[in-house]
Amino acid sequence: MSFLGLSSGKTKVPKKSGNVSSLQKQYLLKEYAEQTLGSGNLRLAVHLPEGEDLNEWLAVNTVDFFNQINMLYGTITEFCTPQDCPVMNAGPKYEYHWKDDTQFKKPARVSAPVYVDHLMSWVQSQLDNETIFPSKIGVDFPPDFKTVINDIFRRLFRVYAHIYSIHFSVIVSLGEEAHLNTSFKHFILFVKEFNLIDPKELAPLSDLIESLVAQLKN
Repeated sequence: MSFLGLSSGKTKVPKKSGNVSSLQKQYLLKEYAEQTLGSGNLRLAVHLPEGEDLNEWLAVNTVDFFNQINMLYGTITEFCTPQDCPVMNAGPKYEYHWKDDTQFKKPARVSAPVYVDHLMSWVQSQLDNETIFPSKIGVDFPPDFKTVINDIFRRLFRVYAHIYSIHFSVIVSLGEEAHLNTSFKHFILFVKEFNLIDPKELAPLSDLIESLVAQLKN
């Protein structure tokens, strides 16, 4: 079994091994992602490690971004209430309605905190579904895995869009803008690297995205 580590200043990527379980492999990929992210090179951090499986890389990063966004939103929940945010939106031009094909079979207009709660619960249910995110040895990802990932990232983006559009002043007052910006920059680079979200969906934050990406080119 190969493990990630640092040697001579270089990050080692684990080689394929028949005795590494899916969960162990995903742990190793997560370690690799954290190491490359820690280098400060966000573009390098999103690249698929050489010789690695794309679906495993997507799975590991999906979990990571889910946790990041969950924590970021958790810091402003007392300011995002049904009274303060009666609709889930990203400014006056963009409003999001919840639909999950179970409890909400048709798009429903709900408050932002209710929307985010349903969204996070829905993502968690996808992550816990062994037929979508397998943890057992020898179990393949489903043929439509990329479609599921696209849907998760499209919806997670909406939480970023709501935070930036409605609660950024709160983020600044809490001193969290640098953390938010870094997280979002990483998210957008990952999305663009693997074409996970239709550009039309990114419209609410298009100016910010253009600015953040431009910074990385300098």
